[in-house]
Amino acid sequence: MSNVIKLKATDGSTVEFVDEVIGSGAMKDVYFSPDKSYVVGFFRKPQDANSKERLQNIVGTYRDKIFNQVGGDYWENLFCWPTKLVEWNGKLGIVSPAYQKEFFFKDGMFKGKEKEGKWFASAKLRNKFLKPEQKGTWLSHYHMCLQIARAVRRLHAAGLAHSDLSYKNVLVDPETGKAAVIDCDGLVVPGKYPPDVVGTPDFIAPEVLQTRSLPIGDPNKKLPSIQTDRHALAVLIYMYLLNRHPLRGGKVHDLDAAKDEEFSMGEKALFIEHPKDKSNRPKVKNLQPSELPQGDVDKRPYTICGPYLKKLFCRAFIDGLHDPSKRPTADEWETALVKTTDLMQPCQNPNCEAKWFVFDNTTKPKCPFCGTEYHGQLPVLNLYYSPAKGKFLPENYRLMVYDKQSLYMWHVNRFVTPNERIKPEDKRPVGDFHFHKGKWILINRRLPDMWDVTGPDKRHIKPGEYVELTEGRKILLSSADGGRLIVVQLVKN
Repeated sequence: MSNVIKLKATDGSTVEFVDEVIGSGAMKDVYFSPDKSYVVGFFRKPQDANSKERLQNIVGTYRDKIFNQVGGDYWENLFCWPTKLVEWNGKLGIVSPAYQKEFFFKDGMFKGKEKEGKWFASAKLRNKFLKPEQKGTWLSHYHMCLQIARAVRRLHAAGLAHSDLSYKNVLVDPETGKAAVIDCDGLVVPGKYPPDVVGTPDFIAPEVLQTRSLPIGDPNKKLPSIQTDRHALAVLIYMYLLNRHPLRGGKVHDLDAAKDEEFSMGEKALFIEHPKDKSNRPKVKNLQPSELPQGDVDKRPYTICGPYLKKLFCRAFIDGLHDPSKRPTADEWETALVKTTDLMQPCQNPNCEAKWFVFDNTTKPKCPFCGTEYHGQLPVLNLYYSPAKGKFLPENYRLMVYDKQSLYMWHVNRFVTPNERIKPEDKRPVGDFHFHKGKWILINRRLPDMWDVTGPDKRHIKPGEYVELTEGRKILLSSADGGRLIVVQLVKN
């Protein structure tokens, strides 16, 4: 039986671990605590004074900034953040929480292994090795991306860059839609603590790759930063939703494989779905069967992700690919993902692998994954906001309706956002939609000030009452500051 080592952490607390390596990364050997609630990772190489100071700040000042503020509990599930430092046999170690059980395969050929993001980002790995239930649904993938964007937004708000954001450093669980950012001990404080690494291939920003050969200290050398994190975040979201890389296409820049890689991901990087320059589109005949249908950009174009994400993908991989200042922020991704989940419709084909699709604003909605057309009436709620009393303007925000769907306060009031700052009472549904006796209805559950304002005679819809969703009906959800008006549009097919 292995020995249990007991140490004093730099904060004076006791740390225990079992003297048996459970995993080794590029820089550390990792050990479990006796109850497996946390791990201790020891750096194999000595850390210089700058690295030690950075790690002290990560477990101290920066941790306090994120976790010991209002809403700090929320971040415990989105990060695997180091908590303490220890020393043992001359090696510096960091203590981190153990990964949640959802982030390990519970059965199948990978039972007990970590759910590293690459299993769910690569079409080849998904299609060859994962069971249907391990893949989750398309909606659960949006929830995963939303949590990643939220975690990165919080890092950047604290002035920190992850520096190695990739599917190796993000754990995901498509079955529950959960995600967690890991390896936070390499965080970069731009201008203060330089990065340990330049990143993971596939996620390194073009400008970093392009200037990698320049010596440290050269003013033209680009290092990992918040702007390079933004590139990596866009790549992650694209890969989790479409299961292919946005820059790895059919164009060959050099017969030397290493040079070709450097060009295609660096200086000459080109979006595989660029609307004007199609020279890097994947050649379907060169793809393996396991890479299809996801690798075929004609069958699964990025536009299936909806209008909000299409706009951000264009900014990330066209406008901002070689101009970091134009890349979308994590906050913009978060907002777009929330709005896109409100455009989701369940596919009417029970055998559809994706289960959900984004409504494309056509009169004949069709699932892009299995080709099933939607049949029946489909209510679309167009949301309006009030810049001044009695005046309403369109908000470029829509809510798709499906049977037994819930209405929440972030739909009712534009000043309520479903993030870490939301109040507990605002997490509860305030209404729900039903297809009842051939009609679509909205039942008011908790809104005291909901009115049908379609005609000249307003009708108060009290809690417990319902209103039918008919073409052109106008429903004022709240007259409070930030309250929204919805206008019903019926798509019939």
